[in-house]
Amino acid sequence: MNRKARRAGLKSSNIAPTGGSSDRPSEPSAATDLMAQATALRRRGQPEQAQDICNRILAREPAHVNALNLLGLMLQASGRHRLAAKTLSKAVTADPLNAACHYNLASSLQALNDEDEATVHFKKAIAFGARLKGTEDLILQNPAITICVDHIEEKWPLPVKTDELFARYSLESIASDVFLRCALTTVPLRGAPLEKFLTHIRAAQLRAAMNNDGAADGALVRLFCALAQQCFINEYVFAQSADETWQSNQLRDLLLQKLRDGDAIPPLLLAGVAAYYPLHSLSAGPMLLDRDFPEFAADVVRLQLREPLQEMEDRNSIPSLTSVDDGVSLQVMQQYEENPYPRWTIDPSAGSVGEPARGGADEPGQEILIAGCGTGQHAFEIAYAFPGAKVLAVDISLPSLAYARRKTREAGLHNVEYAKADILKLAAIGRSFDRIEAGGVLHHLADPESGWRALLALLRPKGEMRVGLYSDVARSAVGGARDFIAARGYRPTAEDIRKCRQEILRDYEQLRWRSVIESPDFYSMSGCRDLLFHVMEHRFTIPRIKTFLNEQSLAFLGFNLDPQMIEKFQKQFPESAALTDLDKWQAFEADNPRTFRHMYVFTVRKN
Repeated sequence: MNRKARRAGLKSSNIAPTGGSSDRPSEPSAATDLMAQATALRRRGQPEQAQDICNRILAREPAHVNALNLLGLMLQASGRHRLAAKTLSKAVTADPLNAACHYNLASSLQALNDEDEATVHFKKAIAFGARLKGTEDLILQNPAITICVDHIEEKWPLPVKTDELFARYSLESIASDVFLRCALTTVPLRGAPLEKFLTHIRAAQLRAAMNNDGAADGALVRLFCALAQQCFINEYVFAQSADETWQSNQLRDLLLQKLRDGDAIPPLLLAGVAAYYPLHSLSAGPMLLDRDFPEFAADVVRLQLREPLQEMEDRNSIPSLTSVDDGVSLQVMQQYEENPYPRWTIDPSAGSVGEPARGGADEPGQEILIAGCGTGQHAFEIAYAFPGAKVLAVDISLPSLAYARRKTREAGLHNVEYAKADILKLAAIGRSFDRIEAGGVLHHLADPESGWRALLALLRPKGEMRVGLYSDVARSAVGGARDFIAARGYRPTAEDIRKCRQEILRDYEQLRWRSVIESPDFYSMSGCRDLLFHVMEHRFTIPRIKTFLNEQSLAFLGFNLDPQMIEKFQKQFPESAALTDLDKWQAFEADNPRTFRHMYVFTVRKN
């Protein structure tokens, strides 16, 4: 199934609470009309009539995904989870990449206490597109979590005692939420209210580990291990008090002593330490590889120790195509060696990380350059979008490249080659390319236009180049935040980034921080450093881009934007040539400052 069909399958989402129909192109109009009736009846509180219609559809089309999904939801609502699971299993069989069906099936499996199978399907729902509504929103469907989050927000910015927070709903009851645990181990979670709630769980986890409370197994310890994975995924961006820092130091020393003495390591102790320190940073950390842990604790060791050690070993085998000696390039290299960005977790082939490059044909043997590939997320997208191409992905950060190589091996991709190189010196490698991807790299150079020209010199005639450049208009709030950071004297260290984030979250003038707090990058250490603390940043305007394109005789092929934004633009400028008219886009952006979010992304052709 291709991406278009996969997205169509998501429209039947419970995740979108209607559980309604989708406009599947292959669906006969009669079935479409019947699904619309069934959905309307369900909304009006007439489930029996809605079930009758679903059964009529299934009598003719036993594998009709939307009918199976809606019927499963109604069976769930009546508490008939065994039959709901059987029905939803048929939906998953008919459409294995349908996020909504996986989520709904997992919900019934959890109600039937089949946690292992529920975990499998919840994780597939997240990977295949649960972000249609948002993983964070799905977490907040748990009433206990919502009440805790609301209580924190009502008191904010005054502190809430952790014991007080969990007085009504115990942590044990929250820990039984399988979807919460799956989300913690799968994707970086975003949103200030949820982050505050999770920091309370971590504080309770630390105290439990210090007091050696709790069994070695059970939902609570599983939750703590899942939270330790989330802390590693977001690179320990959560705020921590001085008392937490002291206690976590004590706990870390206890773990190290037990390792040296050969004592058993309880999963609770492992999780308590791993929620504050990456296990690969511990001097005796590798000794954990020889220990046996339950699977949920072994996952923490894999994520925080085994995989990082593989990446460190892999750095020595990454080829270096050029030297890096430009002053600004060296500073940028240091930043991304300290904080490789981004720490992505889901394989883009699952369709939830982003869309592939738009435009261009997958011609066998074509050569593609990805300039500034970082940790390889975009390289994956290009490799999947152009499976017949030979892809060279370069970056100046060895830790980023090692992360990308490990993820590439795990996915079994064979058409991507990684190398260390400074794009300013790539002419020395003596190669040219049919397509060049330069998203998010040029604006970090001392002279972006010089870097752009250097890449264009490698582009073959009629070749296409996809470029990403910061928008001065869309990034104005970030510019204000950078001025604020400079005035406060915050440094790009983990401690200062945590303090800066808390000051922003506690500021009564929240409106000025809206676009910063809404940015996904705000919720990880490397993301926040890239967003607010970057050593070099240039912001562009559309006239500046137009001037460069004219100087280089480049054909502008259009911006990559959400279809809704394109539709809005075309309502204002309906003529067919408007989509490639930069003057009209400048006028549109002036009226709609959030058009490009933070970055212009567009494609040009070399004439």
